[in-house]
Amino acid sequence: MFVLPPPRYPPQGYTSLPAGMPVPMIETNNILSNPSGPEYQFLVGEGLYVLKEDLHLATPPPHPSEAPIVNPNPLATTPQPATAGTRLSLLNLDVSSLFPAVYRSTSRADGAQGSIQEHPDESKSSTDMRESSSDAGRLNFSDVPLFTSNAPAFGEGNTLLAPVAQKDANKRRKPKNNMSKSNSSFISRVINHESLNKRLQDRPRDGLFGFANVNRAFQWLDLSSTSKADYLTKILFTKAHCLCHDVNKVTKSSTHIDVVMGFSTGEIIWWEPITQRYTRLNKNGIINGTPVSDIQWIPGSEHLFLAAHMDGTLVVYDKEKEDGIFIPEEEAASRTSGDTTRTSRVNYSSQLHIHKSVHSKNQKANPVAAWKLSNHRINAFAFSPDNRHLAAVSEDGTLRILDYLKEELLDLHYSYYGGLSCVCWSPDGKYVVTGGQDDLISIWCPSETDSRGTALVARCQGHHSWVTSVAFDPWRCDERSYRFGSVGEDRRICLWDFSVGMLNRPRAASVRHRGSVSSRPGAGPLQRAETGGTSASGRLRSDSNHSTAVSATAAEEGETSKGKVLSHPVEPRAATATLPPILSKTVDDDPLCWLGFTPDAILTSCKNGHIRTWTRPSELAQQLEEKRDA
Repeated sequence: MFVLPPPRYPPQGYTSLPAGMPVPMIETNNILSNPSGPEYQFLVGEGLYVLKEDLHLATPPPHPSEAPIVNPNPLATTPQPATAGTRLSLLNLDVSSLFPAVYRSTSRADGAQGSIQEHPDESKSSTDMRESSSDAGRLNFSDVPLFTSNAPAFGEGNTLLAPVAQKDANKRRKPKNNMSKSNSSFISRVINHESLNKRLQDRPRDGLFGFANVNRAFQWLDLSSTSKADYLTKILFTKAHCLCHDVNKVTKSSTHIDVVMGFSTGEIIWWEPITQRYTRLNKNGIINGTPVSDIQWIPGSEHLFLAAHMDGTLVVYDKEKEDGIFIPEEEAASRTSGDTTRTSRVNYSSQLHIHKSVHSKNQKANPVAAWKLSNHRINAFAFSPDNRHLAAVSEDGTLRILDYLKEELLDLHYSYYGGLSCVCWSPDGKYVVTGGQDDLISIWCPSETDSRGTALVARCQGHHSWVTSVAFDPWRCDERSYRFGSVGEDRRICLWDFSVGMLNRPRAASVRHRGSVSSRPGAGPLQRAETGGTSASGRLRSDSNHSTAVSATAAEEGETSKGKVLSHPVEPRAATATLPPILSKTVDDDPLCWLGFTPDAILTSCKNGHIRTWTRPSELAQQLEEKRDA
């Protein structure tokens, strides 16, 4: 029997496109294809990666209430609504998850094995670890002591942030509204798979869930199913576009999943997909009216998550609290004292300005905390593996390292030029990798600076346009070598291998040691780089006169941050090691925007809704499968 293909039709919002300009087509159903050929595979040292499948998510037509796009000129200076390409949040419900939460690295000082605690009161064995050796051809699964962390919970000591006790400890709190029966003007339509409950019951427990955004739609996918094209749930929003999302790994279970979504309108939705319930936060931008560029659950927390808004502010929300009209605490103090000019002279270039502290006694409503980093948009942030530090990159071309537990800015680094768009930590927490508008990828070692006062150890040159996503491959990293990947606007995927030795950074050149960001045994904590003079030995020292002047200025301006940090100068290209990629290949027809690794494959997604799965070489996949079955 001949089956008609899914209908394709031009969106209503593009009826006024100039003559000759191609009209973008829109699918009503997801399309799963299996392209084959030499152009759909790439060869790396460990073997051949092959495109297994291409899942094209259906792009919804514009809502009838949306104004048509009259002049889609990319060079127009008029403000345009924030948009984002398709990004994925991956989740595995199996206790022995296929995603390593920690990295097998150094042993504890007492020689015992330990595991990172997702919560101070929770001890969890991470038997799901997969480790690769430096040998490019095979993986090494030797038993290595687990990397440990004793980081306190965020906001520890503030009893007002303690979660409300439940009668049944095994039951999680649910959002208050039923999404399927909602009459909200924010949500246009909710479509569930006709046999959703049966599919959830029959699927393998170690299967992979995926949550993906495309235009004004958000889809819940079962990536372990043979019918991946059939979404489990699709939500269509009226005008808002979902720009970012994240899944809580702490509260995940077969009966409960916590998902948060950030939107172009600044609003946030906490969604529980199994019960189809949701709560809308920051409604109508009551706390912050700018779009949410990145959002993540705070490590180890069941109810707190961090959102980056495009006005340069990081805001901590509690999924269970109501929203309140937010007035920054120092602004409220200024109004009380009658001085309205104190908060207008703030310099965001070298300090963290605390609008509300996590230790504030005013915790009846959201936000839990709010920090102003810059007057430019924050593009991305990443938590360190030891749950102590935060790396944030912004449109002003800066990388900021924060101790978010203490609400302190530790370091400030600059790109070669242009904004920074993506950031990630190495699995052992030693390195930070950033990518941006200079077409370069930079490798930083925040725990050390050399004689020039910089933490930059290498620049990676291989992309032909802006870099949009970077991620380490934890299954190809060990104590000596690292593997990470990147994708960009040039439609390319690049893979990079590096080690400390090949970066050609002599140990003698590292004259300043501030302790490892990953809190290695015997190392001191990472400290803020204070402004001041430089001693004869090359170590930074504090200038008491300068420090006094800074303190006086801070007091005068009403600054709530704890001082300024040293802004590290931009390193010239000639003075920095250059790392070439081990692979650089065009793998899509549209600009790429996300990259992820699983034990079996590399996943990429583009701005047009294509999710492509590139399977690892067969011998590596076989070793992983045998290890899982053992």
